[in-house]
Amino acid sequence: MADTLSKAERSALMARIRGKDTKPEVLVRSALHRAGFRFRLHARALPGRPDIVLPRHRVVVFVHGCFWHRHGCALSSIPATRRGFWRDKFERNIARDARSARALRRLGWRVVTVWECALRTQASRERALERLVRRISAVSKRLSAHGKPL
Repeated sequence: MADTLSKAERSALMARIRGKDTKPEVLVRSALHRAGFRFRLHARALPGRPDIVLPRHRVVVFVHGCFWHRHGCALSSIPATRRGFWRDKFERNIARDARSARALRRLGWRVVTVWECALRTQASRERALERLVRRISAVSKRLSAHGKPL
């Protein structure tokens, strides 16, 4: 199927895709803030520039869009046109995500990924955000139990 948009229209549309402050990211940040966590955003000094960094807890959170980061759910379809281009693009994204996560773990960070699809409905959003808060709290308890400063 041919693209129904001109090259300029497609470029303008793609340029509007946000990399920061997406709706899923804002939902996660709001939930963490309500739970009492304080964090930094998009720390350039860390590999992969995580969306949310909780330095006190040594946890980074990536809020991934299912399409761009290939979650495998219904939201991660492959466009009908230029399939080779998209396949290569998605493979590079997946490889980059894996490299970033490995580098962060080597630096002593706990890496958590929240997927866009988990935040779509109210019920699944509540479950996902509750699970995230529990994971971060568990990491904090382990750190304090080992005498590491929080």
